[in-house]
Amino acid sequence: MTNLKDVGIAGTGMYVPERVVKNSWFEEFLDTSDEWIVQRTGIDERRYAADDETTATMCVAAARQACENASLDPADLDAILIGTLTPDYPLPSTACLVQSELGAKNAMAMDLAAACSGFIYGTHLGRALISSGSAKNVLVLGAETLSRVIDFSDRGSCILFGDGAGAAILQPHADCGQGRIVRSELGADGSGFDNIIIPGGGSKRPQSAEVLESHAQFIHLKGREVFRFAVSTMGTLIERMIEGIPREQVSLVVPHQVNKRIIDAAVERIDLPLDRVAVNIERYANTSAATVPIALHEAVAQGRIEKGKYVVTVAFGAGMTWGASLIEW
Repeated sequence: MTNLKDVGIAGTGMYVPERVVKNSWFEEFLDTSDEWIVQRTGIDERRYAADDETTATMCVAAARQACENASLDPADLDAILIGTLTPDYPLPSTACLVQSELGAKNAMAMDLAAACSGFIYGTHLGRALISSGSAKNVLVLGAETLSRVIDFSDRGSCILFGDGAGAAILQPHADCGQGRIVRSELGADGSGFDNIIIPGGGSKRPQSAEVLESHAQFIHLKGREVFRFAVSTMGTLIERMIEGIPREQVSLVVPHQVNKRIIDAAVERIDLPLDRVAVNIERYANTSAATVPIALHEAVAQGRIEKGKYVVTVAFGAGMTWGASLIEW
């Protein structure tokens, strides 16, 4: 264990589509209002991909920015890990499409199916690859085109989601000198698999006229169960990550942007000022695996992370899955 290398975050990047969808857009066809949506979710607007945009194209844009910020040629990447529940195709992986477009000819490539926890799962695995000496430069992405798996007749769920991609380059900390990942934790509880689910289109219930007619190809969620699980899980994970660390040394918490009320309730447990919590849900809504890397990139770009202090990333997702990391910046 003493020979394992420390791993850092050398650079970050993000991409969101140009199309902005305000809450008022839903008023045209749903019994809802801007006030109702803001009050219950904290969302003002979200981004939807253009017809020629996909999860892969957004990943490429975010990855190029991350590589530029890390001063890294994509040809030097050893691995590409993408957390997504909306791949371009069931087969092959979106990571392979991104690898080809980036010209990362020396990188292995794979997708991770951990839903909203996908980026943190990928960061954990990328850290393990570098720590063990199996890789030197790892690109981790979280990206979603959720606008294409939304049931726009379901007012309780369709307002929640948006599209986007976030990226991070992991390297040995000795090389990049920043963003040292101190510890991380992953978990899952499959007994809650149907709390957030796309029930149709898989091998259990293949695409058919019946699937399409019943809207089983779209996201279905149990709001109350998810709310309770999220508040408890994210609050507990944050507490574990910062155990033994003085509160003044915690520069920022970067939570999954699932719902403003959930974020507030989770943070209340840790006695941390709200100005030390990264929140951008009002502009992007819930982009699933992309929320944490997008919020992290924006925080870095805005200078919100103090050198030498700590950052916590935390998320939960369908499965149910969860993960968190403590990072010394």
